[in-house]
Amino acid sequence: MIAQAATTSTFAQGVRAQADYVASLGTHHYPPKVRRRLKSVNVGAFTVAVSCLLFALTYAHEDAILYRDAILINLGLMLIALTTPAFHRINEIAGPIFITLSFLIGLFMLVALVGRLSGIQINFIAASAALFLVFDLKRLWLIASLIAFAIALHIACWVFFQSAAVPGPVDPDFLLRLYITVVVTISIIVAVLTYYAFWTAERAEEETETLLHLILPASVAERLKSRPGERIADSFDNAAVLFADLVGFVALARSLGAHRTVAMLNDLVSRFDRLAAEHGVAKIKTIGDAYMAVAGVPNSTRGDEARLARMALLMQAAADETAARFGLLLQMRIGIASGPLMAGVIGSERFTYDVWGDPVNLAARLENSGEPGKIHVSEAFRDALAEEFVFTPRGERTIKGVGVEETFFLVAETAGPAGN
Repeated sequence: MIAQAATTSTFAQGVRAQADYVASLGTHHYPPKVRRRLKSVNVGAFTVAVSCLLFALTYAHEDAILYRDAILINLGLMLIALTTPAFHRINEIAGPIFITLSFLIGLFMLVALVGRLSGIQINFIAASAALFLVFDLKRLWLIASLIAFAIALHIACWVFFQSAAVPGPVDPDFLLRLYITVVVTISIIVAVLTYYAFWTAERAEEETETLLHLILPASVAERLKSRPGERIADSFDNAAVLFADLVGFVALARSLGAHRTVAMLNDLVSRFDRLAAEHGVAKIKTIGDAYMAVAGVPNSTRGDEARLARMALLMQAAADETAARFGLLLQMRIGIASGPLMAGVIGSERFTYDVWGDPVNLAARLENSGEPGKIHVSEAFRDALAEEFVFTPRGERTIKGVGVEETFFLVAETAGPAGN
């Protein structure tokens, strides 16, 4: 059963991949938003092509000689629909305009042949709705013009084509079957096009949400989504801030070159990101080789300092793993401080979530004045975890912008941690 399910899943993935490839024809050089819309155009065009082929076969089955012109028009529309992706290479509206005008004119010619009792003119109404799915809403003037054209054709069909113009008698039962087939076909085409448009929109929304959650903490991202115009600015009575960077990074990067430097940093930061996620710590940002994280923001819970301390201890091991993978000697300095701070989202186009306050400045100073391979922490941070972790005193230090501060090195966790 498991093997069968895996085979079915693999087959479904293969079908989706092939369908996406076909839908993407002619769209690769466009930005994502335009490309999604043109893929909807392609899906609609290919669905129309299938529909036209089925109608051509229907006419041929009824009377290939009597309905010869109708068969040729449907086959022509099928070929036009299949060539629509080629027009995307001209510009983003060439394909939609080409298929729309061809479709409307072809339908008008078909109604002229078989008459209004066939119901083919209903397609003009469906086409008016579909225009909103295949054209950019910024081009409302174009959409309105094409809708007006479709309505005019519909009225003209009703007024001028009361009976069939084919050279022979038309079976009323065939017209009824044709009418039913037209209604069913229109419903399927509109359903497919609408489903695909909404499906691509949902995928785009999922991608946007994923990107948003990579930039911002989850709770902050949700607040921005629910209240887009609200300014995110919060104060926290107590939080812990961590700064970490590599010793001698500039010289190291020069010796590694751009490719290996980026690969090494990506490996290292990815390990830190996993540790942050595992310990409920919020990554704030990276600047070069510097990594900044905070516990207790944007959600404060019991044991924030302890989680950050555990992460800091594991960061040393993560750096050793990256060093072993790349055949390097990596040493880190880490600084941690705790206390009240503020946090919020800044920027408009390239916004970011950041934190401010004395603990931020102190943690940065502790990292800068620390020792390679050690975790330099403030007195307040040490006092909060004195029973859960092992610290060694470093003594009083004069810290720029802070003054004289008693600092400590975080060494290890004791056997019985008190909180999580």
